[in-house]
Amino acid sequence: MNRPNINIRKATINDIRLIAYAVGNAIGEAVMPVFCGTDWMNTIAEVASLETSQYSYRNALIAEVEGSPAGVIVAYDGARLEELRSETMRIIRKYKPDFTVSEDETEPGEYYIDTLCVLPQYRKMGIATKLIAAIHEKALAEGHAQLGLIVDFDNPTAERLYTNLGFHRIGTRIFAGHKMWHLVNAQCIIRNS
Repeated sequence: MNRPNINIRKATINDIRLIAYAVGNAIGEAVMPVFCGTDWMNTIAEVASLETSQYSYRNALIAEVEGSPAGVIVAYDGARLEELRSETMRIIRKYKPDFTVSEDETEPGEYYIDTLCVLPQYRKMGIATKLIAAIHEKALAEGHAQLGLIVDFDNPTAERLYTNLGFHRIGTRIFAGHKMWHLVNAQCIIRNS
């Protein structure tokens, strides 16, 4: 089978709806109204339009296949979580004033992969691997030696992708009420499959 031509580029302000879709896909579209209200897509798009939020287009890379958007990865320095989350919460609280997050999904010392989403029609083409490799390069360029992420206990397929790329479990986290594995790639080496 021929692999498609996959191009990875920095996201722009024009990609905010794609980023919002990716965040909804990662967290779960059924859960998003609990966090952001019924118009969650527009709320997260607004968050993505900010330059200093968790889901900022400035923290995202876009995969394209033949010029069409195919996937998104959002990642940032874990030491900046509080700063980035404050901007995210400022927007979300306009729609859900009482919303709080008590768990930290990342920490200083890791470049955190917050969101990874490949559009359904582009899955199983190696796009997730390419996006993670591109974030690996970005992390190294910014002086980070470790990638980190969390994955739901109930998502062994995603965990298998990450372990095949050199990630391993170092503990657990609770995020949005779900038990998650905390995985890292301490050598910041991504094995291409």
